[in-house]
Amino acid sequence: MTENLTVHVRVGAGGAVIGLAGELDHHTAHEVRAALPGLGLRPGQQLVLDLAGITLCDSSGLTALIAARNHALAADASIALAAVPERVRRVFRIVGLDQVFPTHPTAREAEAAWRTPPG
Repeated sequence: MTENLTVHVRVGAGGAVIGLAGELDHHTAHEVRAALPGLGLRPGQQLVLDLAGITLCDSSGLTALIAARNHALAADASIALAAVPERVRRVFRIVGLDQVFPTHPTAREAEAAWRTPPG
């Protein structure tokens, strides 16, 4: 049985922060993708995905995270992951996504690491 996914969006100093809690799987990944168009990311901003509450992430969940990355890059924004659970971090290392996503221990640290782009 799939646990519901909670998607909470807030605006931080550098851009949108999406907090996820529950199971990010083939039943719920569409909820992440559905939240992306309404973010209003602007060039130079940062999208933070806070994974602190994720209890499971399958291949569909990984695809949703990649879709979020693609969405940010298409807006000329950056992306960072926060509070990646160890079981998800292990999968990221195996498939090479640890080289694609910058990660931070907490969403606050991810937001603090963001810098206004020059120009």
